[in-house]
Amino acid sequence: MTDGMPDSEPLTHEYPRPMLRRASWTSLNGVWEFALDPDQAWSTPDHVEFDQTIHVPFAPESLASGIGYSRFIPCCWYQRRIMPPPLAEGERLLLHFGAVDYGATVWVDDHFAGSHEGGYTPFSLDITDLLRADVPQVVAVRVLDDPTDLAKPRGKQDWQTEPHAIWYPRTTGIWQTVWLETVPATRIGTLRWSSSLQAWDIGLEAILEGVPRDDVRLSIQLRVGEGLDRKLLADDTYYVVAGEVHRRIALSDPGIDDFRNELLWSPDSPTLITARVRLWAMRGELLDDVESYTAIRSVGIEGDRFTLNGRPYPLRMVLDQGYWPATGLTAPDDAALRRDVELAKEMGFNGVRKHQKLEDPRYLYWADRLGLLVWGEMPSAYRFTKRSVARVTREWTEAILRDIGHPCLIAWVPFNESWGVPDLPNNPAQRDYVQALYHLTKTLDASRPTIGNDGWESLATDIIGIHDYDADPTRIVRRYGGPEGIPQLFHRERPGGRLLTLTGHPHAGQPLMLTEFGGIAFTDGADEDETWGYSRAETAEEFASRLTTLLEAVRGLNLLAGSCYTQFADTFQEANGLLREDRTPKIPLVQIAAANGVKPKKKTTGAGFA
Repeated sequence: MTDGMPDSEPLTHEYPRPMLRRASWTSLNGVWEFALDPDQAWSTPDHVEFDQTIHVPFAPESLASGIGYSRFIPCCWYQRRIMPPPLAEGERLLLHFGAVDYGATVWVDDHFAGSHEGGYTPFSLDITDLLRADVPQVVAVRVLDDPTDLAKPRGKQDWQTEPHAIWYPRTTGIWQTVWLETVPATRIGTLRWSSSLQAWDIGLEAILEGVPRDDVRLSIQLRVGEGLDRKLLADDTYYVVAGEVHRRIALSDPGIDDFRNELLWSPDSPTLITARVRLWAMRGELLDDVESYTAIRSVGIEGDRFTLNGRPYPLRMVLDQGYWPATGLTAPDDAALRRDVELAKEMGFNGVRKHQKLEDPRYLYWADRLGLLVWGEMPSAYRFTKRSVARVTREWTEAILRDIGHPCLIAWVPFNESWGVPDLPNNPAQRDYVQALYHLTKTLDASRPTIGNDGWESLATDIIGIHDYDADPTRIVRRYGGPEGIPQLFHRERPGGRLLTLTGHPHAGQPLMLTEFGGIAFTDGADEDETWGYSRAETAEEFASRLTTLLEAVRGLNLLAGSCYTQFADTFQEANGLLREDRTPKIPLVQIAAANGVKPKKKTTGAGFA
């Protein structure tokens, strides 16, 4: 290529949006031109002096990007030449961004294409009308990301120059896949699935986008199994009314428990139902053809227990920050996402709490396919202002609607440890905010429990999550030893120095879960002055002994409906992981699994597709 634009082959990634797949797509991951703009001196791409290259989708703070810039990046620019695919009459070309942190503005050949605000959620732009026939086009992206702005959702991204305590390097710019997709003029824009054990059916919400038409119908084929054992569950066709289809698809039910149990999704049996969804014109012309998947499973609360598929199910989770040493918030590749799911299961956990990060949909796909429960959590803002309320609410809504169809997701967490609502006990507006997001979450998705404010100071929640890093298992057992201790727990004990529930919002029988505990740092000879943890073990033997004692003690507490150990892997300076940053175990995985009360299992390969 000419004009200083780099030649590159896109990195190999699987389809970025696994819940709605089309055949015609092109990854734009790979080498882009790049420029830092610390003074925000440039307002349009034709003025930018591109003087570096960057490997997308890795953020410029990461080593894998080829930049590795550790200072503040308030503004940066990307540019890449693309050759659009040939379009048939009526087809459109969409430019997709998985996530850009924080505010993105996009141009095609110096023409404004669109913008988006929010660092963790995807956006798409129809760039068809900006294209010129049979010649390369230049895509440029400007990113604004004030590194000291505490009124935006930022999760664990540090606002200080150097990472400290439990906060990590910042993520600026493109950090998930960029891709092109050829689509028909009238197309399936949204697919959202649900299921009901009681009715034994699958729920479908399909919304069309593009050119409106009133002469179309939607066909659905649902299948389960692989190869010669693949079974057809449903083959239905519906008229599209006002651009939408909302249906419950009843499944045949022979009334035999074995048949039902084989079809239910769970961590032990992650059965996925594949879906082919096609859009037809009345005269028989095929307009759109997509693949998706769903599952039959239910989650809920009954009394003081969490239930999966109608039965009490103890949650044994691990807190997962979702960072990698060389690539930051972005996984090195799709195999790394799959391996993280496998490692959690091999350590005997049945779920993860994705902490302060909206994870890449490819991770959720592997959790769906391999059978791992996931709590979805909103990255926090750290100030309470009208602007922060609007930002968090908008991005949280986008996150729920993006991920609502994944069977692995079993709970939502809009707030963590009163971050962003620092005066919750005394400020009525902050309490209203937490209650409002709890009810908004339940309005968007009534099928999953919502933990309004995880850790302490609960006031609107389906589960009371408790963060307790007491290093003494005997005190943990005494504190949570039985129902007779509940009055003292809520009126006298203050794990983390905070009340578990706020005045006027007493415990009303919700399940209690120890949603953060442990945090035993073991650095295996590394400089202890440069690492951080809640407590510390000096040797592998001490680490194994303390971990086993603590996990066994918590597992034996019948008062608790579940637990979440901190944490999955070391993350930069935070060294309290069960694994090192590179995912090598600090002690044998089978030893951790045994402490979790499970025997090691063979790797699960649930039915699905890549």
